[in-house]
Amino acid sequence: MQKNVYLADLPLNKSATVTGIDHASAMYGRLRDLGLIDGTRVTCVLKSAANNPIAYLFRGAVMALRRADAAAIAVSMET
Repeated sequence: MQKNVYLADLPLNKSATVTGIDHASAMYGRLRDLGLIDGTRVTCVLKSAANNPIAYLFRGAVMALRRADAAAIAVSMET
C-alpha cells in the first residue's frame, strides 16, 4: 500500500519516491537541476536536533534541505 506524504515528514532511514514538486517553491528549478524529479528514490539519512535541515540521499549524493523546501516535495512511500 502506498502512502502519500511530504519529504519533510519522511521518517529517518525510510525511503520514498518523488511524485511531484510544488511549482511555486523558490527551489523548484534548483531541485530539478539536481535530479530530484518524479520517480526519484529518496532516503532520509540524517535529521538535525530541530529537524531543520534534514539530509537526504538521492542519485548517489547526500543533500541537506531546509524543512520548508522539503515540505514542497510530495513523495509516495510503502507502508
